[in-house]
Amino acid sequence: MLKELFVSEVRVNILKTMLGNPSKPIHVRALVRAVDTEINAVRRELQRLTSIGLLRNRQSGNRIYYSVNTGSIYFPELLSLTAKEQGLGADIIKHIRQLGDIRFAVLSRAFLRGRASSVLDVDLFIVGSVNMEVLQKLVKDEESKSGKEINYTVMPEDEFTFRKRRNDTFISKVLSQSRTMLIGDEEEFCGI
Repeated sequence: MLKELFVSEVRVNILKTMLGNPSKPIHVRALVRAVDTEINAVRRELQRLTSIGLLRNRQSGNRIYYSVNTGSIYFPELLSLTAKEQGLGADIIKHIRQLGDIRFAVLSRAFLRGRASSVLDVDLFIVGSVNMEVLQKLVKDEESKSGKEINYTVMPEDEFTFRKRRNDTFISKVLSQSRTMLIGDEEEFCGI
């Protein structure tokens, strides 16, 4: 399966484009413009990705629209990989030294799927000693690109550990939501 996924630069660009907004179907020609390559290469890769179950297609009139198959067994991992390669996740990883001493950085899967957050949801959760000026700039830049507000919380490691041991409601919610670990080990993040 991995051999079929990562051999083509066109395929990688298609996946990055489509996983950036997995709920939005995209027409072949729009995808050609987005990945900036010839239509035959895009069609060939779309056929391959559809045949292995990562994409779905539907016809509407004389157009074929493609969308991510969120039911694919590989979807969560591909979404996590993409989150580390582009957008806010990539910016956090790229600026890790300027951000300070981060033990854990987590993005919610709802955020990665393009869903609007409720008041209680946290899109980005960071544990550690963080340079808030750098983080606020990264978040503000991503908000201006996406046009969506990003809910984030930063917590010192000792407070996180204390609240986790006390079964704090907020921390329990953060631990129970589906997520992508940008920085840190998931077992340590969830363990007491």
